[in-house]
Amino acid sequence: MLMSFIVCYVVILICVLVGVAFLTLLERSILGYIQIRKGPNKVGVMGVLQPFSDAISLFCSEQSYPFLSNFLFYFVSPVFSLCLALCLWLIFPIFFNMVDFELGLLFFLCVSSFGVYAMMGAGWSSNSKYAMLGAYRAVAQTISYEVSLALIILSCVVLVGGYDLLSFGGAQNEWWMVWGFFPLAIVWFSSCLAETNRSPFDFAEGESELVSGFNVEYSSGGFALIFMAEYGNILFMSLISVVIFLGGLGGMFIGKVVILSILFLWVRGTFPRFRYDSLMGLAWSIYLPLALNYLLFSFGACLFFVVVCM
Repeated sequence: MLMSFIVCYVVILICVLVGVAFLTLLERSILGYIQIRKGPNKVGVMGVLQPFSDAISLFCSEQSYPFLSNFLFYFVSPVFSLCLALCLWLIFPIFFNMVDFELGLLFFLCVSSFGVYAMMGAGWSSNSKYAMLGAYRAVAQTISYEVSLALIILSCVVLVGGYDLLSFGGAQNEWWMVWGFFPLAIVWFSSCLAETNRSPFDFAEGESELVSGFNVEYSSGGFALIFMAEYGNILFMSLISVVIFLGGLGGMFIGKVVILSILFLWVRGTFPRFRYDSLMGLAWSIYLPLALNYLLFSFGACLFFVVVCM
């Protein structure tokens, strides 16, 4: 049983890493069409070998270490970030004999909240002012939007009656959650963009004022690991969004995940970056009250159905 679990998990990790590689190629293709230009997606046969060429180039190039950096945390932070992104896939129960978490969404919230330590460690250990400012921004942004994400998940869990991913599929056989909670789904998607540091909420990597944010001192393999963790989180947030709002793990599941991933990339080529104070005001003044109101609505709807059934 243990060996079967390990083999299945390794297969899923390989699929995720290959998916991350081709997600970068898809992003280049979409941005190329949006900006009416050509790019690496035209090299060879539709640029299929470009992601692997980039990976080989990054991991084989010379690694530079800041002289005054805290070497242990500087080295461990990118590895920790990628490990967290891959650990999230433990709650994915389809196709393989994986562990079916009864509290899968709570596991997701706990593991994703550890990501702030990886960003903080990367910024602090680099001993760079730009990296430290980027880490401060990233931590404040992530913690702010995690509150909204948790409340949105709790609103849906109250109606579904469980934290298991499979229970969301059974509860959405008749109608998808997005039809009843459309404003909440929009807030969820926007919070996912902020949680993964994607445009227009990529303040942790504000090139104009922070050079490159918390990862400014990273190169070669360290930068590649941070990059892979970011795109792995995009894929997983697309998966969770489909499970909660778009019918669960049912039919056309992979297609819906791909469409949501394309939306993540499309937003990057469409919207300009917000101001940082607008980002924080959006989280605490708009998204948090909206999520709390929907949570109260979910409790009221549940209580109403209980009274009617009795």
